[in-house]
Amino acid sequence: QVQLVESGGGLAQAGGSLRLSCAASGRTFSPYAMAWFRQAPGKEREFVSAISANYGNTYYANSVKGRFTISTDNAKNTVYLQMNSLKPEDTAVYYCARGRTALLGTTSQSYDYWGQGTQVTVSS
Repeated sequence: QVQLVESGGGLAQAGGSLRLSCAASGRTFSPYAMAWFRQAPGKEREFVSAISANYGNTYYANSVKGRFTISTDNAKNTVYLQMNSLKPEDTAVYYCARGRTALLGTTSQSYDYWGQGTQVTVSS
C-alpha cells in the first residue's frame, strides 16, 4: 500500500511562488512515474506535470511549461512541484499521484495512488 501526503499549498499573489511537496510512505515510488494534477472548482481534474522517479525525465502541460518545475528526492520518497510566476488561473486543489507504470501518462487513469490534495489560491 502506498500513501501520498501533499503539503505546501496556500495563498499567493499573482507573480509569486509556492513549492508543493508530496511524501510517499509504504512502497517507494521508484520505478513508477509520479505526477501532479489539479482541479479547479467546477472543472475536471487536469494534468500538470509528471516525472520518472528512476530517470528524471519530465513532462509538463502547456499551461505551466516554463513556470513550474517537478523534481524528486528519491532518498526521501518525496516529489516536489516548484511553482513560479503564479497566475489566478492556477488556483485549484493540487493532487499528487503515483503511476501504474514508469510511463509519464497525462490522464488520471494512468495513476493508481492519489494524495488528499492541497489547496493553492492565487490572488490577482
